[in-house]
Amino acid sequence: MTPKELVRQFWNYMQANDFRAASTLFADAYVLDWPVSGERIRGRDNFVAINERYPAHGRWHFTLHRCLAEGDEVVTDVTVTDGVVTAKVIAFFTVRQGQIVRQVEYWPEPYEPAVWRVAYTERIDPAEKGNDHAETDLAAG
Repeated sequence: MTPKELVRQFWNYMQANDFRAASTLFADAYVLDWPVSGERIRGRDNFVAINERYPAHGRWHFTLHRCLAEGDEVVTDVTVTDGVVTAKVIAFFTVRQGQIVRQVEYWPEPYEPAVWRVAYTERIDPAEKGNDHAETDLAAG
């Protein structure tokens, strides 16, 4: 499996809310960083525990907008929702010997644009935000 295929499989497992299956794609020394909150998650067990305990209003759904790969490095742009809360994650993966060894996820908080920029910009429909490329709805297979 190529690094890109491996990462797409990761998101397929996440779409199924099968966090244990997703963790089988990790190397023993797997590390996940969340720089926005300043957190580091080490290992499969911690990854599974956080995802199984994360407060949600229902099942998580993941829409993969982009998946770009160069060698062993893969970057994805994904929308995540539980039906009430919707978030965007930009994730960087490092793959070695067919396993994900490192992941860095950026979960930016949306915010209103500055008023002074209104003359120079146009508003993006929330349904379009960051989705200027073809989408892959993971729920549809």
